[in-house]
Amino acid sequence: MIAIEELGTILSVWAHPDDETYLAAGIMAAARDNGQRVVCVTASAGEMGTDDAVTWPPQRLGRVRRWEAAAAMAVLGVTEHRVDDFPDGEFPLHDLAGNAWAADLLDEVKPDTILTFGPEGMTFHLDHIAVHRWITRAWHAANRPGRLLYAVPSAEKLARFMPLYEEWNMYMSPLRPVGVPAAEIPLNHVLAGPDLDRKVAALRAMPTQTGALTAAIDERLLHDLVADECFVPAGDLRESVVAGHGC
Repeated sequence: MIAIEELGTILSVWAHPDDETYLAAGIMAAARDNGQRVVCVTASAGEMGTDDAVTWPPQRLGRVRRWEAAAAMAVLGVTEHRVDDFPDGEFPLHDLAGNAWAADLLDEVKPDTILTFGPEGMTFHLDHIAVHRWITRAWHAANRPGRLLYAVPSAEKLARFMPLYEEWNMYMSPLRPVGVPAAEIPLNHVLAGPDLDRKVAALRAMPTQTGALTAAIDERLLHDLVADECFVPAGDLRESVVAGHGC
């Protein structure tokens, strides 16, 4: 099992504000509490992330989501954070720029550990998958510096919550992740008590994205949904994790 202090300097790389908080908030906060360097970068402001484009035109939503991300990072103690300008929803059209962006990040930060999406992007979102692709290519091109860890769902969590995920139309594909048994996940960071409250507070700092969810479910269920953060090394990810199945 991988301890937080073994992660060293962390580069946490995601597609849109709130990805990092759902998937790695507890790990980043724990590392900062240990005095470790954490650099968190999102490729886009997520300016298209709404079903109400009248209330939230892209320019307005992108601006607010940047503020929300800064607020969430303040809760977590992450002082090195930025939101870049790739166009939300169009990442696959920008592979050359994305590859260069990822290479520059690795060269600039020189991380001991990189946290990012696995091949299925957790939800099969094409922007998420593009970030996975860009970072993985850059890591290989740089001769695999440090440790590259992919976010994965545990098989147990999928078994428990898949009906809710389906109700919420979480997956952007007919495929579904298989998950990894929790006992086989080397970085399985389970939050409780004040640490979990801190993550939930960070999520609540992003109401344009989390407000509907937090209003729709009770507090205990919300805590259960976000309590675990699971990552596996890039070289250990089994094909069955991402093969999925039709639905």
